[in-house]
This record gives sequence, C-alpha cells and structure tokens, in this order.
Amino acid sequence: MSNSTVPRTSTEAKTPARTPAASGGAAAERTRGGKKAGKLSLKLRFRRDRALILMTLPAVLLILVFNYIPILGNVVAFQDYDPYAGDNGFVAIFNSPWIGFEQFERIFADSAFWHAVQNTLVLFFLQLVLYFPIPILLALLINSVVRPRIRAVAQAVMYLPHFFSWVLVVTVFMQIFGGAGVIAQTLRQHGYEGFDVMTDPEVFKYLVTAQTVWKDAGWGIIVFLAALSSVSGDLYEAAAMDGAGRWRRMWHITLPALRPVIALLLVLRVGDALTVGFEQLLLQRQAVGVNASDVLDTYVWWNGIRNQDFSYAAAAGLIKGVVGLALVLIANKVAHLMGEQGVYKK
Repeated sequence: MSNSTVPRTSTEAKTPARTPAASGGAAAERTRGGKKAGKLSLKLRFRRDRALILMTLPAVLLILVFNYIPILGNVVAFQDYDPYAGDNGFVAIFNSPWIGFEQFERIFADSAFWHAVQNTLVLFFLQLVLYFPIPILLALLINSVVRPRIRAVAQAVMYLPHFFSWVLVVTVFMQIFGGAGVIAQTLRQHGYEGFDVMTDPEVFKYLVTAQTVWKDAGWGIIVFLAALSSVSGDLYEAAAMDGAGRWRRMWHITLPALRPVIALLLVLRVGDALTVGFEQLLLQRQAVGVNASDVLDTYVWWNGIRNQDFSYAAAAGLIKGVVGLALVLIANKVAHLMGEQGVYKK
C-alpha cells in the first residue's frame, strides 16, 4: 500500500493534460480566428458597403474633376502662359516658356494687390465680429420658443433668403437703401434730405456685411439648432430643480453644447478669410468704385479674365490658397489648445 497513489478527483480525471505545444497552438488558432472575425478582407468590405460606395461615387468624381484636377493648372503660375501656343489650352501649357517666380515678384510689387488684400482683411474681420455671432444668437432665440409651430415659421422666414441669388439681394437693398429707394423717397416727401447708401464708399463694408447677414444667417441657424437638438432635456430639468434660471441654464448647458460646433465653424471661417463674396462685390463694383470694392477674388478675376494675364492670376490665386491653408492649420491648432477637436483630431 506504500506504493499506492492518491486517486484523482473526478474533475482532474476528466480534464486531459495540456502540453505547452497544444496551448500555443490553441492560442495561435484563437489569434487567427480573432483576425478573421475582427478584420474583413477588402472583397468582403466592398460587398458589404457597395451601396454606400455607389452613392458617394458621383460626389467623389465631381470633387475630383472640379477641385483636384484643376490644381494641376497652377503650373502656369511659373510660366509665361500663352493659351494660343497650342491647339488647345491644355497643350499650350507644355509649349509655354518657364519663367520661375517672376509672376510672384510682379504681384508683390503691385500696390493694387496689397490694396485688395487690405480690403479683404477688413471685410473678413468685420464679418467675423458682426456676422458670425448672429446665427448663434438667433439659434438660441428660436430654441427658447416653446411653441413648435412658431419656431418652424420663424426658422423658415430666416432661412428663405439663403435661396436668393446675389442679384436679387443687391436689388432688394437698392430698392430700400438706394437714392431712389423707399427710405430716401419717404424722407424727401416729408421735407428731409434723402441719402444713397448703395453708392457711398465709406459705408460700403457695412452694407456688404448687412447683405451677408440677411442672406446667410438662416443657414448658420440650422447648424446650431442641430447641435442644440442633441442636448438632453434632463439637463435643463435638473438645473431648474437646482434653482438655475434661464440665463444660468444657457450659460452652463446650452453654450457648452455649442462649443464644438462654434470652434469648427470658426476654423472653417478663418480658412475663408481671403474669400469674401466675389459675385456680391462684383455686382456693386461700379456703384462704389474699385478702391472700396476690390478684394482678392475680384482682383484675380480682373487680371486673369478681363486682361487675359492667366499666369499672373494663377500666381495670385496660388498665394491665396497657400495662405488659406496655413490659416486653417493655425486655427485648428488653436482649437486643439482650447480642448476642441476642430476640423480634425490631433
């Protein structure tokens, strides 16, 4: 009996001994199975998402044709481009002589270019201060309306001018604030001297900002209302039970919910700092003169299309694009430092 062994329990008897090789093989099999289950092949992913891919394909092709392929045309900024140097404009690129940075030197030496830059920056800062906060305030105002029908009507009325063309917007302002407009005629009928805001270069920048607010403020309202719709009503109820008034709830709940959207739109707005209403300003160019209405977009159009100096206009547009990209990157970095996501994550 001295050589007798202790009998194994039923559990030990049923569980077979596993060698290290068997354990490693099972782990490898689980790893291989996990990869197969967690990461699908390209063929399977295409079959799964083919409907979405087909839906987005027209938009991708549209962006490719009208946004990315024309970037290759910026090569004419380094040439003395002659559109008649070939059978068509594309072949003429290969036949035009290279002149390096001569077009950029012409631009930086042109006082009209710097005047256009000054007008562009003035309009940008003015619209950033006066226009950007207005959609936020209007969205907060509409969101505070209790009755859904009144809220829908107010939103529709404010959003309607977004569909108007700039020709119609300028015409409406001319009929109201022009020398023969409603306000001027009413003042003359009552013995006062009339005025003509539409031809006054001193107030033109404020007029342009007012036109932009009237036309596009409704578009911004939709974006901010969409952000406010994601805020839970329980937060407002809990704050009200704690004694927070309407202003407290707006400051501590509503505005923090809008911060990511405000930061994103602000970054995008800074990226468009050198793009301020080409068609809007071109329509009113003759009324107020070149000194008040000339911005970078109209400057590029005047030199590139009217004067047919395509290389010069391409160089000016390239400068504008590079500066706009730099402004987006800087503004997005500032958004990251403030704790917001911005256009893209870190």
